[in-house]
Amino acid sequence: MSKQFDVIVIGGGPGGYIAAIRAAQLGFNVACIDEWKNGKGGPAPGGTCTNVGCIPSKALLQSSEHYDQANHHFADHGIKVEGLGIDLAKMLARKDQVVKQNNDGILYLFKKNKISFFHGRGSFEKSGDAGYDIKVAGAAEETITGKHIIVATGSNARALPGAAFDEENILSNDGALRIGAVPKKLGLIGSGVIGLEMGSVWRRLGAEVTVLEALPTFLGAVDEQIAKEAKKAFDKQGLKIELGVKVGEIKSGKNGVSVAWTNAKGEAQTLEVDKLIVSIGRVPNTIGLNAEAVGLKLDERGAIAVDDDCKTSLPNVWAIGDVVRGPMLAHKAEEEGVAVAERIAGQHGHVNFNTVPWVIYTSPEIAWVGQTEQQLKASGRAYKAGTFPFLANGRARALGDTTGMVKFLADAATDEILGVHIVGPQASELISEAVVAMEFKASAEDIARICHAHPSLSEATKEAALAVDKRTLNF
Repeated sequence: MSKQFDVIVIGGGPGGYIAAIRAAQLGFNVACIDEWKNGKGGPAPGGTCTNVGCIPSKALLQSSEHYDQANHHFADHGIKVEGLGIDLAKMLARKDQVVKQNNDGILYLFKKNKISFFHGRGSFEKSGDAGYDIKVAGAAEETITGKHIIVATGSNARALPGAAFDEENILSNDGALRIGAVPKKLGLIGSGVIGLEMGSVWRRLGAEVTVLEALPTFLGAVDEQIAKEAKKAFDKQGLKIELGVKVGEIKSGKNGVSVAWTNAKGEAQTLEVDKLIVSIGRVPNTIGLNAEAVGLKLDERGAIAVDDDCKTSLPNVWAIGDVVRGPMLAHKAEEEGVAVAERIAGQHGHVNFNTVPWVIYTSPEIAWVGQTEQQLKASGRAYKAGTFPFLANGRARALGDTTGMVKFLADAATDEILGVHIVGPQASELISEAVVAMEFKASAEDIARICHAHPSLSEATKEAALAVDKRTLNF
């Protein structure tokens, strides 16, 4: 007889491992299955985020930012640097160590919470009176049975037709994190979060970076005013961004990659690069899940179809994170994981998509929550806007980083905060105040009346809230 569990989680990424931990906290007997391997073939839970996404990219962003500061900005602070160089192998090794620390941390949390961990690929076998039989294909194949199943299998990088990833010349986010030498010329297709972050890393380290974006506008999901401010900064840094392009044939050879493309004017162009990173989105990962064996319904995108509570078409089968609808963000997956575990326990799990923050960890950072000005205009909702530049913030001046602004959008009648948008230093940290405020239905006046420490970057948040009522104090 197979091992019996109350809850089996398939996938150990941010959504999966958090769901497993919360379910264990609620008293369930829990198993988590994950197939990621480290360099030695051992378990490496944490999914794309920990292994080839959020965590390693931030490690390289930090390392490359240190180099960029030493190379271009230390002199402004009276710091002289001679013989500056890069040990890329050490930089990549540090990144790998950061990843390992996170992998090990998750394994420790499984042990601490008495979660049974299975290293292998989980797939549906059949359903029965005891629940669902899940096959684990690992070093040794076995079958386990769970009353409730949470599918958290994440997503995979989307490849361009005719340009499959070889992770040598044509790179996904995975290969982009493992380039062994700084390329002289680097091409990027797609100017989304991953593309801009990876482009920033290698530009800082010395690569000449060209970004080809099919859309006519830069960062179309971002508030237009914020996106324009960000693009000005990227242009100044030397990140070459081409908008409204049409990508043609891509040829990969010993000498690099050749990309045929047409610019916004319809003129034929060719881009010759040493490496090409393709960042055109991600697709739900249901490969090998064997969903058909139990009749699990997928939607037209290949994602698992779920309702607002993350329930699938099958009783006691749930799905969360990148493999379902909604933003493909690690923290969204975590919130869904907690909510589903609580729903299984008969509680009322809560996820508010309107207060899920977004962050792009470039320099300047870009972060936002809620609606953009364009969305409010399109919906016909009357609103007020207020902005405050970091140029007028004392802490930003002291840091030597005054790029960008904070922008508030509030309801014209009630003053309820509808959206907050930031481009500038530490935007990823500053956005949390806005998330809290919006969850509690705060008004811009509420933030304007709260005492913020001086000098701090957060004062720009307060001043932008004051600007909604046209009464900034420092600008």
